[in-house]
Amino acid sequence: MIERRTVFKAALAAGAAMLAAACSSEEGGNAKPEGSGGEEQNAAPVAKITAEPAADAKDASVVTPVVVKVADGKLTEVKVSADGGKDVKGELSPDGLTWTSSEVLGYGKTYTYAAKATGSDNKPAEFKGSFTTVKPAKEVRATLNPTDDAEVGVAMPISVKFASPVKDKAAAEKALKVKTDKDVEGSWGWLSDTQVDWRPKEYWPANTKVSVEAKLYGVALGGGAYGKADVTTDFKIGRNQVVKINTPDHVMKVYRGGSESASYPCSNGLDSDVQRNTPNGTFIVMTKEPTARFDNARYGYTNVNKKWACRISNNGEYIHENQDNAANIGKANTSHGCVNLLDSDAKKYFDTAMIGDPVEITGSKLGSPTKSDVKNWFYDWKSWKALSAVK
Repeated sequence: MIERRTVFKAALAAGAAMLAAACSSEEGGNAKPEGSGGEEQNAAPVAKITAEPAADAKDASVVTPVVVKVADGKLTEVKVSADGGKDVKGELSPDGLTWTSSEVLGYGKTYTYAAKATGSDNKPAEFKGSFTTVKPAKEVRATLNPTDDAEVGVAMPISVKFASPVKDKAAAEKALKVKTDKDVEGSWGWLSDTQVDWRPKEYWPANTKVSVEAKLYGVALGGGAYGKADVTTDFKIGRNQVVKINTPDHVMKVYRGGSESASYPCSNGLDSDVQRNTPNGTFIVMTKEPTARFDNARYGYTNVNKKWACRISNNGEYIHENQDNAANIGKANTSHGCVNLLDSDAKKYFDTAMIGDPVEITGSKLGSPTKSDVKNWFYDWKSWKALSAVK
């Protein structure tokens, strides 16, 4: 009995010792809270990735850059692609905190982004999502005049014409920029729902270089319409040449650089019929045509060809040769509204004329035409500025 008790006590002591060993740490005997190791392993990464446009965004702008950012970490990879197609170009900032796209997006497309980052806790983080861009009800094309590399006269306006009427004129106008290598004051003015022009307060300084940028792609023009594409042009203003005609004098004078360079006898619109008068106003040379055909059934002539014709109005007024009216040139106004010159004089003037040259006409009983789309200089400066949609 004594031996059995001794063995039982020894076994009991050994079991207690094993239990103590199982509950103690190797580093000093303090027990860890139950489950603490698993919580540390499963803690969420601290890096937080966000994007603009946000995931699932609709009708996103095609010109606002896509921006992906991370907080409490650094981006390691960013990929943005259109409908599973090619990747959108972009650049990661030197500090690794921001990625920004560097190209415009397409209308009505779905873009998917995927980003990875490493947090300040050295744990990886990922972000995925997609968004769709705006889909226009209509894409409106615009054209610019003068065209690239043109050289034009000192009264030439810059004209932007739209293929469809623009409802939000202010938005369209804000997308238009004019840069010059000389100080020139000017303003945009809307001549119709489809045309906005820029003209200087005074005639352009001679030899001015002009750059125009119409950044219309992505611009909401109203009514669900958006600009179809950006348009640019670079052109030059030429020498200063101005034509001045006081109709009762029967003389057309040409001024180059402010000084009279030529004087030609002329015949203007018939004085006794106001509707045949050559109208007052500052016009510009719109076209130069070695031969032009004239038709006016109301006054009994059709298919009449005249040489050295410079159109100054889309109402039908030209400066041109009319040798058939030589007896009245320099003596009486007998034309149907055009400025008639002798053949040799018309050729001399034609050779010096440039698209955009101003032609100032005074002394007539007929006011400036109101339906012309080239009537920029019929307005005084205050009235012209009032045609701008940006106040």
